[in-house]
Amino acid sequence: MLGLLIANGINSSALLLLSALGLVIIMGHMKVVNLAHGELIMVGAYITYYTSTVLKLPYIFSIIGAFLVTGLLGVAIERLVIRKLYGKASETLLATYALSLVIQQTVRFLSGPELKYVNIPLDGTLEFGGVTVPYYNLLILLVAVLALLTTWLLIYKTTLGKQIRAITENRTMTGCLGINTQRIDTVTFSYGTALAGLAGAMLAPIRTVSPFMGVQYLTDAFLNVVIGGLDSLFGTAFSAGIIGESITILGGYWNDVGAKILVFFIIIILIRFKPEGLFAKEKR
Repeated sequence: MLGLLIANGINSSALLLLSALGLVIIMGHMKVVNLAHGELIMVGAYITYYTSTVLKLPYIFSIIGAFLVTGLLGVAIERLVIRKLYGKASETLLATYALSLVIQQTVRFLSGPELKYVNIPLDGTLEFGGVTVPYYNLLILLVAVLALLTTWLLIYKTTLGKQIRAITENRTMTGCLGINTQRIDTVTFSYGTALAGLAGAMLAPIRTVSPFMGVQYLTDAFLNVVIGGLDSLFGTAFSAGIIGESITILGGYWNDVGAKILVFFIIIILIRFKPEGLFAKEKR
């Protein structure tokens, strides 16, 4: 039983990591608290539903479509809403909260309040050490690892990543050096929202798709990012593993509600004594 719980915990951790990666980019590197992040995950799930279930296209098109469409939506959000609010935390909170309601109700109006379902694109299971693991769970893990590595390479091994980190440290000085900070902001925010869409595409086949599904994933992603450290990709991956495995294993021996209460209580204690997160980088 423990082996099965660990395998399920890895799957939960991978989904949690996918849900939180975009938030790390937007919160950690742009200092924008995006309360519409859950709705962007929901948009990615709906794109997956219409692409794979309604249009009956191969699932790979759902992944690409969710990533691109939510990325373009991120461009519009950054230019029309976020651009004038950098450094204004309360205004950003209010604006993104209002935006989340607009997206939520727009999707509800266009697609109806009915629950949607997406078929799992990969059939079959893999036997490993007496534990049966669905192929789709392995795909989720692979996509999560690739998304993490791609994001790390983008941030730390490219010129764009250097510019993003420079803006994080000192926006004014970076602009004085001739870097187009507005363009970098748009690209960064768009990439963060595209990752949210990717998370929605991976969640859709194993979760019910509805206009209100994003709230849960917003909460989980926030907890993950805060515990790991706002600008730490490694910390986000580590905290996703700890939270996902803890809730799954405790839920297997106890119950899901009790497991979440206990884990969240421990998280509150951690935040009390280390509010900057477990892997927060030192500021100069």
